[in-house]
Amino acid sequence: MEDIQITQRNSTVSETGESDQCRDLLSSLPKEKDWISCYMYLFQGFWCPPKEIHAVVSFQNNFQACNTDTILVSMPKSGTTWLKALVFSIMNREKYQTPESPLNSFNPHDLVPFFEYRLYANNQVPDLSAFPSPRIFSTHVPYPSLPESIRNSTCRVVYICRNPLDNFISFWHFLSKARPERLGPLLLEEAFDSFCNGVVGFGPFFDHVLGYWKESLERPEKVLFLKFEDLKEDINSQMKSLAVFLGCPFSLEEERDGVIEDISKLCSLDSLKDIEANKRGKSIPYFENNTLFRRGEVGDWINYLTPEMVDRLNKITAQKLAGSGLEFKITSLDNNV
Repeated sequence: MEDIQITQRNSTVSETGESDQCRDLLSSLPKEKDWISCYMYLFQGFWCPPKEIHAVVSFQNNFQACNTDTILVSMPKSGTTWLKALVFSIMNREKYQTPESPLNSFNPHDLVPFFEYRLYANNQVPDLSAFPSPRIFSTHVPYPSLPESIRNSTCRVVYICRNPLDNFISFWHFLSKARPERLGPLLLEEAFDSFCNGVVGFGPFFDHVLGYWKESLERPEKVLFLKFEDLKEDINSQMKSLAVFLGCPFSLEEERDGVIEDISKLCSLDSLKDIEANKRGKSIPYFENNTLFRRGEVGDWINYLTPEMVDRLNKITAQKLAGSGLEFKITSLDNNV
């Protein structure tokens, strides 16, 4: 894994990690109660915790994309870790055979770092020149808020989404584990109401998804739009399409030699769970690595949501996606797994 040289900005930073400039910005923004901290703020049309807002601003002001870069994007808990493992393995398969893959020693988030959680976090500006080309980075930032250098270059963007019912449940489980005890349990009903109202990290959910969906229709050579459910249903076919988009298609010889299956197995949830680096430590601030891997199933929402909740979110989904051409497969565990 490449070392990243990081420099500190010359500005005053409080114990909470907020600079003077960031505090001035936050004071001007609408805010709502966060699921794991005090507040989230409505910044550039999406909800974001304060520390990440400062990092996003630095990301926007400082990152210069190369045409050979690959940017992985998602709403949180949409298959982000899985996508990082897959893309890293596909793009580096000539460099690393599966038994020697860094994925056997490092968390996927260490190999494909977040802009807002790592590279530009804590008032830092990274020197990314040490990254070998082609570089792979990731973010949760909505499309309109990506730096101009990403939107205007020919770098590739791979977006993964998940049906809103499962996305919510995965998000709720994930943040429940990170929520401070002093705040009490994260009640399902309260979290669901916030999600439906769009008040969720880097959301509203539908604005985020539709932003990348529309761009993938207008610029398919620029943005590849993937669905978690499609990857679960036919991982090999999806991996082949992904490799073509990334400019490194699998050869017939690789297909005969089982390279696709080897990568798929290496990147599977069960395999990643068993790797020691994924059982300890924090590759993302606030979140233990072992909380990044839960069930990874389609239809788990049926075990938690009432019929009234499902009906409410399905109606919102139909309204938000009307006329877009985007659809989600909403199936239960009984029908899908």
